[in-house]
Amino acid sequence: MKSSIIIGMVLFFFGNLTAQNTTDLSLTFNHVALSVEDVDRAAEFYENVLALEEITNRTEKEGIRWFSLGEGKELHLIATVEGPIQINRAVHMAVSTANFEGLINRLKKLQVPYSDWPGTPNKIFIRADGVQQIYIQDPDGYWIEINSVTP
Repeated sequence: MKSSIIIGMVLFFFGNLTAQNTTDLSLTFNHVALSVEDVDRAAEFYENVLALEEITNRTEKEGIRWFSLGEGKELHLIATVEGPIQINRAVHMAVSTANFEGLINRLKKLQVPYSDWPGTPNKIFIRADGVQQIYIQDPDGYWIEINSVTP
């Protein structure tokens, strides 16, 4: 009797572990990787325009550079894949800033063009929830939404 109870408890415990492992994956965002034509040109853009901090490329492969997006999130720039890069505005990365006005001033100073979603130059879009947003492109044509969402 005692051994059947222990066997039952073991089966119940491992059964629950298996069920949890298949239903609760607990996925979290880790990084975004962009295929770029010139990794140094792209890196300069992300360093100088968006002031991202470069971090160690743990792959240690040439043609790849990594940047911190904060909170353990990363941007990987990869220039090792050959072939054309095809991009549209719906494929974009979004970043937020509490200093939206300061960012707009930085873009103007660096002469980086920005637009709203439809593409109107130098226009800030204000969503129904009051969040301001603009779109810029990196040197490879990737779209970046910058908005004023704050936690």
